[in-house]
Amino acid sequence: MKKVIEIEDLCCKRCADRVERKLLLLDNVLSAKANFKRSIVYVESSLGDEELAACVTAAGFAVKAIRPRKGIFG
Repeated sequence: MKKVIEIEDLCCKRCADRVERKLLLLDNVLSAKANFKRSIVYVESSLGDEELAACVTAAGFAVKAIRPRKGIFG
């Protein structure tokens, strides 16, 4: 399932890379792409929201929200 993780204070490219690497280390995470300018991470994973939030928190960031990612077709 594709999800969007909103993160507080994702301030630079280095921070975005750290979150991406941390998420990609988890099993069942197929992709992770962070956008530090918008403070979000796009994730494709079969993991639940709790596991993803715990991983982001372990990387040193606070999660504001996790929501499903919607494409242009729904």
